[in-house]
Formats: sequence, C-alpha cells, structure tokens
Amino acid sequence: MVRLRVRIVGGSLAGLFVATLLKREGHDVRIYERSVRGLDGRGAGLLGKKETFAILRAAGCEHVARVSVIARERLTFDETGAVVDRSMAPQSQLSWDYLYRTFRDFIAGDDYMLGRYVDGIRQDDDAAYLTFKDGGEESADVVIGADGAASIVRNAVNGRLSPSKYAGYVGWRGLLPETALPPEAAADLLDRFAFHQISGSHILGFLVAGPHAETTVGSRRYNWVWYRPAAGEIARAEVFTDSAGRVHPYSLPPGSVPQAARAVMIGDAARLLPPSLAAAVAATEQPFVQGVFDYETPLMANGRLVLIGDAAFVARPHTAMGVAKAAGDAMALVAHLSRKPIVEALRAFHEERLPVGASIVAYGRRLGEMLTAKASTET
Repeated sequence: MVRLRVRIVGGSLAGLFVATLLKREGHDVRIYERSVRGLDGRGAGLLGKKETFAILRAAGCEHVARVSVIARERLTFDETGAVVDRSMAPQSQLSWDYLYRTFRDFIAGDDYMLGRYVDGIRQDDDAAYLTFKDGGEESADVVIGADGAASIVRNAVNGRLSPSKYAGYVGWRGLLPETALPPEAAADLLDRFAFHQISGSHILGFLVAGPHAETTVGSRRYNWVWYRPAAGEIARAEVFTDSAGRVHPYSLPPGSVPQAARAVMIGDAARLLPPSLAAAVAATEQPFVQGVFDYETPLMANGRLVLIGDAAFVARPHTAMGVAKAAGDAMALVAHLSRKPIVEALRAFHEERLPVGASIVAYGRRLGEMLTAKASTET
C-alpha cells in the first residue's frame, strides 16, 4: 500500500472520523482546525444511527455507544401543558462530547493543529496545496475538506464561491444541568422526549449526558431546541448579533447572546410554550443560537480535493443525520482510497456518496416545510 500524505481542513467529528481511519491504514495525516480553543463542549446529545455504530466498530471504540441517556417515552404537550400524544418508544441519546473526545484522543500531538486557518487551496497534477492565513504553504497527496457549512475547500472543489443558503429560521438552544430545572418542570420533562408545536415553530427537549459523560441521575443535562422564524436579512442579522454588537454569520455560541435578547425569548416562552418547557427556557442562563442552512454540492471531489460531512451537504438538524452522514462519508472515502489510485478513488467516492447526501438534504427540507409553510404567526 502506498502511504499517502493527507491534510484535513476542519477538526470536528467529520475530520476526526476520517483522520482516525486513515491513520489506522498507515497514512501520514494532519488536521488543521481554525478554532484556537478547540471544539470540546460544543455538543449535546445525538441519535445513534447505523453509520455511527459502524464507525465506532471500525475505530475500535464501541464502548462510546454505552455512554447514553434513554428517554423512556415521547410526549407532545399542548399550550397548557396537557399531554396530547404519548408514545412508549424508548430513545437513546449518545454523548457528542464523549464521542468527540474519544476520536480527538486518537489524533495526537502536532497531527491536530489548532489555530491554523486555511485560506487558500489549489492543486496541480502532482499535489494539492494549502495556504495559511498566518503565512506558509503545505503540499499533500490529498486534501479533505471537513470544514463544515462555511467550507473553504468547497469553493476550490467547485471552482466558485459556494455558500450555504439560510433557510429563514434558527434554533434557539439551551443546555443546562438537570438540577437547574424547577421541580414541576423536572417532573414533566426528565426521562422523556418532549415536543410542542405552534404555527411556524416548534420546541423539543430531552436529557443528555453530563459534560464529562456522566449518566447518573443528578449529573445529566437537559437539552432543548426551539425552532423559530427569523426570515430576511434584517431579522437574521438581529438574531446573530452578539452582546458586543458583532454580527456572526452562522451561529451565536453560549455566553454571547445579549441579555435583552434572552429576556425577550423568556417572555415569548412564557406566552407561547407549555409551562414546563417555558420553565426550561427561563432556567437557561446561557442560551445559544444555531442558524438553519441548506447546501448540496454538485461535486464531492475534484482531482486531489474531496469534501465530506457538512462541507459537502448541509442538512437541516431535524434529520438528526449530521454525525451519521459524516461517518458514512469517512468510511466510504477510506475504503475507496485503499483500493484505487487517488483521483480514481475520489471519483468513485463522489459517485457513491453524492446521492446519499442529496437525499438527506431533501429530507431535511421536507421536514423544515412544517415550520416554514405557514407564515410566522406566533401570537
């Protein structure tokens, strides 16, 4: 087997998945992550899908699947807090943080470089090249774009600017210790998957593991997501303006939401949501905001450049397929590289995974229509 020099742009789960598998194949692999502090602590819970379990087996870390929190039933509340639908369908939530830390530990030392912002990609017949914002250039046999919704590698693969498209709504989110829930709300919400739908919007909530993968009662966290319309550039800019007045392009992290915006959200929750879910919103000291975007690439590979995860396809979070999609991409890419020359392998990868990504994005749009089909008429 030829040992390849592979450079990966983006150090979240997609980049870590493919780096881990490539290293197990004996390749020279390095990740460049533009974040200075790293990505630990940015996730909550995720649904275990077959691709997720498959990559855990491939990496030899199936124990990660055992760190989970189970919701024993699914409830839908009306605005008064009465249960209008109940389903005894237990659902397991894996720990994003634990999954991230496990794969991060597989990539040691200088093979995971924080604070290295790649600002240019090019290639010729012999190699691909990365240039860095702080200066310098590096060559590779293969460059993998795992740099998410704001991917720069995507632009090089497609030969043009390829931005993600804003869907017109956002997910307000909260992640708080379960012990921070008021007793009445805890009695309604803990160990359950809770929903409430209103015109143009819905909220859901469930338990996830604690910050260090704790699953014992009292050490877990409650995670909620409230999808709300914010259509148009003015509304989008208002939602993504932080407490220092800076406008962010895709999201607002915990601690950056202005207190005035949090106060409005709490007031809206008291007016629009069932009491228990409104109490969860009010108990969240540092909410954050995730923009909802769509993107589907026409090309997953071009020459020695290849895209995986959200760099290739941004699916709406309702699909709960982001991690599974990244895992499927990583496994398919490594399999093709083990059997074929680089350019041929990347072309075969494109042909296999393009329809998969396109179908997931289409599914996400259909789910999103439930939120956007009716004009935002929250009253």
